[in-house]
Amino acid sequence: MGVPKFFRYMSERYPCLSEFVKEYQIPEFDNLYLDMNGIIHNCSHPDDGNAHFRITEEKIFIDIFHYIEVLFQMIKPQKVFFMAIDGVAPRAKMNQQRGRRFRSAKDAQKLEDEALKRGEKLPEEARFDSNCITPGTEFMARLHEQLKYFVVKKVSQDPLWQRCQIILSGHETPGEGEHKIMDFIRYKKSQPGYDPNTRHCLYGLDADLIMLGLCTHEPHFSLLREEVKFGKKSTKKSCVPEEIKFFLLHLSLMRSI
Repeated sequence: MGVPKFFRYMSERYPCLSEFVKEYQIPEFDNLYLDMNGIIHNCSHPDDGNAHFRITEEKIFIDIFHYIEVLFQMIKPQKVFFMAIDGVAPRAKMNQQRGRRFRSAKDAQKLEDEALKRGEKLPEEARFDSNCITPGTEFMARLHEQLKYFVVKKVSQDPLWQRCQIILSGHETPGEGEHKIMDFIRYKKSQPGYDPNTRHCLYGLDADLIMLGLCTHEPHFSLLREEVKFGKKSTKKSCVPEEIKFFLLHLSLMRSI
């Protein structure tokens, strides 16, 4: 669960905490963690405000795989690549999600009704229902199988993937993605021989990742996220990573404030 406007507050008050990611100027990282649900949502319904927008399941999967590839090539983790999809959440989070999903379905129907009133002809295909992005649905089961196939294919063909330990925590494992990542970090820290100078990079969109990252007390921990444009909220998001500016937020600098 996010913290509304927290990232905006930190970015405006302490602009030096984050840096624009430039090719060939990215610091080295040992471990890369992806909170996958942000990627899944961006790739499956990037244009919520367009009643005419339609997307196939195959296109969603292809866009997700491409997004993962771009993030991996950008950071080039040396030791661990961890992908975490939200599993069954605690009851309070489930109640919040339920209300949010009813609201999104109602908004989508309202958009279509307004378009029909204006005399616009809508595509015959059904809109993608973002409620499918829920643990236990058939869509998530198919996505998990495709992700496993994608990982096997990359490990067999790409030398950069072969040198890493690849971990995919799917929707059948309980807990939100970011908390599964934190559990993994705490587990690794408890093992004998753990390197205290391990360099961590966590990709995710929720502002609560800042607090979770600080709670690890790791000296080298950075957050990777897309550029946030403050002001009027846009319903259209780009699912093409090459068109997106990425920023690294250095938690070690934040801790010293």
